[in-house]
Amino acid sequence: MRNVASLPSPDTDPVDALIKSIRIPPRPSLLADLQRELAADDPAPAAIGRIIASDVGMAAALLKLANSSFYGGNRKAKSIEQAILFLGINQVAALMTGLLARQTIGTDNRALASFWDISTRRAQAMVFLARRLRIGAPDVAHTFGLFCDTGVPLLMDRFPDYAATFAEAANDPSRPLTALEDERHSTNHAAIGCLLARNWGLSTDVSWAILHHQDYSVLEDSATDDAVRSLVALSLLAESAIAHYQGMGSSLEWDKGGERACAYLGLTEEETTDLLDELHDSFHADH
Repeated sequence: MRNVASLPSPDTDPVDALIKSIRIPPRPSLLADLQRELAADDPAPAAIGRIIASDVGMAAALLKLANSSFYGGNRKAKSIEQAILFLGINQVAALMTGLLARQTIGTDNRALASFWDISTRRAQAMVFLARRLRIGAPDVAHTFGLFCDTGVPLLMDRFPDYAATFAEAANDPSRPLTALEDERHSTNHAAIGCLLARNWGLSTDVSWAILHHQDYSVLEDSATDDAVRSLVALSLLAESAIAHYQGMGSSLEWDKGGERACAYLGLTEEETTDLLDELHDSFHADH
């Protein structure tokens, strides 16, 4: 897998000026405080709780999310401290990161409501799949699921015609979704999403998985870290389940990469069907 050093330098990259013209929201200070505590040798739940409680609105939103049927189950936390106890520090931090992303990105565009609904559904699906298949950390899967398409609203903000580009690209049955984006705008939502993830201090696995999540050949590339390939493979399962939940017959992205995802994950057709049925049922249970 390429590393950051292999990317074009700002002095030689012909699209550097374009990238600089795209508004990448700075990392929220609350997220920086959370990440600083999480990076400590022994992160303290009490300290995490105090950081979150410093923003009453965010704390209330987090508590509501933590008590949802998907995350909370039958246990209802009455405080941030209880939410941390029930869900764990990393999962609470992942949920908080998602709330901050939604607050920060695209807040002035009502048309993005459906985008965030799908992103939230994908994040939940990623958590379900990571737990069910015991692949990777659920909180990392959650963060990737929520952030993988965050380049979309940022490019919508930069290019007036980007929404049309994305809609057309999403309906292309053969080419990668990013191909038309690159042709028309000299960049794509995966690259911009990766840049945002790096600027926000998200994990390297999440950043690289975002960069490659529309390139399904990566699933067959042994040089790419397994953590990255696992996130890409799980995202294809999530997309298929979401398409089914929305009443669509199939997912074009699943048609492009589903077979490779199942091969990478070692899933038979029957196992895949059963897993997607379980995931679909979990969506209805959370509705």
